[in-house]
Amino acid sequence: MTSRTAQRPAISLSKKGLTKQGVGVLQTLLIGLITFAELEFRHGVGIVTALALCVCAIAGVRFGRKGSEYVCAATPPLAFAGVLFGSLILIDGLHPSRIGVDFVASLASVAPYLIASAAYSWFNYFRSRKG
Repeated sequence: MTSRTAQRPAISLSKKGLTKQGVGVLQTLLIGLITFAELEFRHGVGIVTALALCVCAIAGVRFGRKGSEYVCAATPPLAFAGVLFGSLILIDGLHPSRIGVDFVASLASVAPYLIASAAYSWFNYFRSRKG
C-alpha cells in the first residue's frame, strides 16, 4: 500500500539579501559586541567602535533587500545608544552622574563617524524612495 506525500513548497531564492529584521539584528549585534569589548578593554569608545558604525551602515545598505533602507538608516544610532547605555550601567553601576558624563563623552567621541554613517544611510533611503 502506498501513500501520497504532500509536496513541500519550493523556496524562492529570487529575493537575495537580508530582510529588515536581519539587517537590524546584524547591525545591533555587531555594534553591541564591538562597543562592549572596547568599553571593557579601553575603558571608553573610540576609533574601533566608530569604524564598526561605518561598516554597519555600509553593509546594511549593501546586503539588505530592497525596502530595508529605512532600517539600515535608523538602527545604528539607536543600537549604539542602547548598547552604550546598557554597557555603562553594567560597567559603572547605578551612578547617574557618572553614567551621564560617560554617555555624553562616548557619544561625542564617535559623533563625526555616527553623523557620516547616518548621512550615507539616509541618502540611500531617500534615493531609493525617489526612484
